[in-house]
Parts: sequence; structure tokens; C-alpha cells
Amino acid sequence: MMDWAPILVGLLLFILLSPGLVFLLPGNAGHVDFGTFGTNGKAMIVHTMLFFGVFTIFIMALNTHIYLG
Repeated sequence: MMDWAPILVGLLLFILLSPGLVFLLPGNAGHVDFGTFGTNGKAMIVHTMLFFGVFTIFIMALNTHIYLG
């Protein structure tokens, strides 16, 4: 059986943490912008670090496993 947790968690976080889709941190107009569908270099770095941190917590610290089939 294959463990699908890293794939599904990564996909979900990639969609939710795409800069500008839900929120933009740091924003172009303020500290946080919501639903702007835009991005900047600082936001890409911040969202990458957020993705890595949350992904690591879900997969390593919480020991998440999803087995299908």
C-alpha cells in the first residue's frame, strides 16, 4: 500500500498557500491582503516558508498517514 498523505497534504497546502489566492503576506497595500490574485517576491518567500513549516508539522510531527486501496 502506498501512503498518500504527503501527496494529498502537499496538494491541499499548495492550493491554499498560493500567494494571493486566499491571502498575501506581506501584502502590496498593507501587512495582509485577501483575495488579490497578485504576488510579490517577499510573499513568495514567506509562503514557501509557511508551506514547508506546515507540511513538516503535518507529515513528520503529527505522523499523518492516508492509505487507499
